[in-house]
Amino acid sequence: MTRTLTIRRPDDWHLHLRDGAMMQGVLPETARHFGRAIVMPNLVPPVVNAADVTAYRDRILAALPQGADFTPLMTLYLTEQTDPADIAAAHESGLVTAVKLYPAGATTNSASGVRAFDKVRGVLEVMAEIGMPLCVHGEVTDTEVDIFDREAVFIDRVLDPLRRATPGLRVVMEHITTADGVAYVADHHKDLGATITTHHLIINRNHILVGGIRPHYYCLPVAKREKHRIALVEAATSGDRRFFLGTDSAPHADAAKESACGCAGIFSATNTLSCLAEVFEAADKLDSLERFASLNGAAFYGLEPNADTITLTRGDPVHYPEKIDTGAGPVTVFDPGFPLHWHVS
Repeated sequence: MTRTLTIRRPDDWHLHLRDGAMMQGVLPETARHFGRAIVMPNLVPPVVNAADVTAYRDRILAALPQGADFTPLMTLYLTEQTDPADIAAAHESGLVTAVKLYPAGATTNSASGVRAFDKVRGVLEVMAEIGMPLCVHGEVTDTEVDIFDREAVFIDRVLDPLRRATPGLRVVMEHITTADGVAYVADHHKDLGATITTHHLIINRNHILVGGIRPHYYCLPVAKREKHRIALVEAATSGDRRFFLGTDSAPHADAAKESACGCAGIFSATNTLSCLAEVFEAADKLDSLERFASLNGAAFYGLEPNADTITLTRGDPVHYPEKIDTGAGPVTVFDPGFPLHWHVS
């Protein structure tokens, strides 16, 4: 039986577009369904100042398909050399929406990130004063910490002390993957939000490893046990305003994924909304999808929801392309492992 659901046009509060030929190939996949997106700054070299942001934003706008109604929300890459005055000026100008904190070595193109958190304290204090959000990749990089424990350890060792030392700092815990992350957000009602990805709502670590290594399910933070996936679904479908969609859609050419040292990242921009509708329907929470995908993130960032709408219609399975062809090589689209019945219009 066909059903329809009309919601405000969604936003993506964590997106990788890359640059050059790759960006030109994948940008239309996001612009087709999303009104805005927080664009990650981890290019090579990274986006560290106003000039970098302006140039990158201009390249994104130039690559948009004709007639596309999409707004990139730009971020700055936090380094130990970042000048607090530059952050304040970029915020006041409206050029930059948020600052991104990568612990050095935590994920793709994070080598320029932060090693000594005391060296960025001045920047964080200014951000707290002006109300500028800090988007955090929440993993420690200590070699003695198991990769499946890095998020929980980060909360205890880094995030909680950082927030206590900087009252008023608005923090987005990006792509949380554990019940620990869900519980931490649920216990802190002020100045804290969290994004949840499409793929972490669907896969657990078995998907990566059982029956052979599956590189297109490998991402950072890595998918965890099933109990953590269940906690993420409960948080996303709860309607709680602190949880919102950030796909972390991260394109890599297949040759870079299917190699002896494959890159971390899952590309889900193409079919995210159909995937989410299946997840929310299975949880009997379709009425919460708009809050998660369209309302909560805008509210956290102090923006109005998009004025236009999209409609999802349930019918026969929709067939998305297996790969997106780009000038940088083919990019495999996330496979949820089950049929997708929700069409987007």
